[in-house]
Amino acid sequence: MFKKKSIRILVTCILIFTLIYLISLTKFIFEPVGAYLTAIAVPIIGAGIIFYITNPIVNWLEKKRVPRIAGTFIVFLLIVLVITIIINFVAPVVQRQFSNFVDSIPKMVNSAESLFEMWQENQNIIPPQFENAIQNVLDNFSQYAETITSSIIGVIGQIFSFVFAFFLIPFFLFFMLKDGYKFVPFVSKFLSPKKAKSFKTLTANINHTLASFIQGQFIVSVCVGAMLYIGYLIIGLEYSLSLALFGLLMNFIPFLGPFLSAIPAIIVGVFQEPIMAVWAAIVMIVAQQIESNLISPNVMGRALSIHPLTVITLILAAGGIAGFLGLLFIIPAYAVVKTIIAHFYYEWKKNQSEEDPDLF
Repeated sequence: MFKKKSIRILVTCILIFTLIYLISLTKFIFEPVGAYLTAIAVPIIGAGIIFYITNPIVNWLEKKRVPRIAGTFIVFLLIVLVITIIINFVAPVVQRQFSNFVDSIPKMVNSAESLFEMWQENQNIIPPQFENAIQNVLDNFSQYAETITSSIIGVIGQIFSFVFAFFLIPFFLFFMLKDGYKFVPFVSKFLSPKKAKSFKTLTANINHTLASFIQGQFIVSVCVGAMLYIGYLIIGLEYSLSLALFGLLMNFIPFLGPFLSAIPAIIVGVFQEPIMAVWAAIVMIVAQQIESNLISPNVMGRALSIHPLTVITLILAAGGIAGFLGLLFIIPAYAVVKTIIAHFYYEWKKNQSEEDPDLF
């Protein structure tokens, strides 16, 4: 009976759901483990991201016969140098632009009130359908504002949590760079030769997937930020550096990032000069076209092979479940899970073909 494929699938599903049910009954056993993983998640993820960005440098130095420990210290010196440059040259400009933006908020509010008064005076020329839609937005504006405010507070809370755990990131990063390559050989010693080979292949595929995404996304985002900064300087948009840095950070969010980064630039352009909003939108469109048609294909290629519709679905689901952090990590997490499933499916097919050569 169990030789039938449909019966085997049914039994497997029943066993999986039974296991999930038993885990839910004994979740008190796993709560301490979950709390521990939550506590170390931020430094591990943060160190992992920096590891994939800096590890190629350590590997290159090692090929040049520089000891790995020395290469690790060189990378740390480079990180300190970059942070020093940001603090001394970038941060003061951003702080000054942010202060100017805060000072100009009353002017923006007065402009918005003038536009609202103009709308009230010209209500008779607005079609009823548009008037009802605008009125509905105005009636629910306080609710929208409350939702946006709570979301911003949530993001700020997550940022503070990350900053608190930030001080642990250098320690994790140091040992990842120094001893990370020892993990796979260490685990493989406890496995049979066949399973060890499969494990090495799986970890190599996962490593390739994460490296392709993180390194590629980092390079692409830096290029987009540089293009936005140059474009904003050319058109004379205020707060150009701050808006370009915001665009750089938002570009880490696949698909939605470019649209999110365009919103503040267009708003600033509207209040600076209405035509400036059009120019800001053009700069964003040009930068995204160059990124999507020239930079991304050459930097990232098709390493992840994820359909755009799948990306949209994952981002919408992750944003609703995990908020801003979900938007950042859902795509690499999905790519890793996809890699793991594909690997075990390939291993299963290979085992089936070895057991029955005529099966395939």
